[in-house]
Amino acid sequence: MTSPNTDYLKNQQYSDSSRLQARARLHANYNRNPYNWFKWMFDLYDLPPDAKVLEVGAGAGWLWMQNADRIPNGWDITLSDFSSGMLAEQRQNTSQIPHSFQFQEIDVQAIPYPEQSFDGVIANHMLYHVPDRAKGIRELRRVLKPSGKLYTATNGDQHLQELHQLMTRLKIKKESYLGGFTTVHAYTLENATNQLKAVFEHVELHRYDDAINLTEAQPLIDYIHSFPVELDAEHEQDAKAFIEGEIQKHGAFKITKDTGVLIAY
Repeated sequence: MTSPNTDYLKNQQYSDSSRLQARARLHANYNRNPYNWFKWMFDLYDLPPDAKVLEVGAGAGWLWMQNADRIPNGWDITLSDFSSGMLAEQRQNTSQIPHSFQFQEIDVQAIPYPEQSFDGVIANHMLYHVPDRAKGIRELRRVLKPSGKLYTATNGDQHLQELHQLMTRLKIKKESYLGGFTTVHAYTLENATNQLKAVFEHVELHRYDDAINLTEAQPLIDYIHSFPVELDAEHEQDAKAFIEGEIQKHGAFKITKDTGVLIAY
């Protein structure tokens, strides 16, 4: 199943990692929590030393780059994405890691592997994009061994609420700047558990404690530009003035982060 939203995500938003990089810089450079998000997620992966692991929607492979020295030698890892551009970046970015990877273009709604193929499946910040999410979750359960675990990261309802308030202040509606991201609230830390429990018996929620303390305006402007919205000069000037005013008053423009990982088994 595809949709206009899927076509936009595959051919524009995630054709490569350039838009992701603008968003990643905001999170990486202004975090309150000094402990890296990707390392925090990796800490949760309780898998056997000879595990077969599949990551769906692996993007540019940042999870593995950030944990290159922690990957067990015995893990058999397949990285996948529905974008051929992202797959090319995965290959390039992981080429210097002293571990071999397999790569596969995959639509999570039809995973091309037999039942009970993997000890662990990772699906980070991607299930909210899936048109038939219930089918995708069933596929994730199907390819897991009976003792296997799904690790799926997503956002909570309060994530980046100050950004949304800023856009409202600029009189820019969510539909116009979120574009292909209008489905993000369909799979959140608040509602994902019930969706996963349709096929998994147990679901654990782990929240990552963090926030953004922004000390300059441009990174947030770049973040906004990574979405399908064109800020005209007036809007951009107004946004910068507001952000800089908040920084001057409070020492930083504080932005809520509400992210975490659900473990299903």
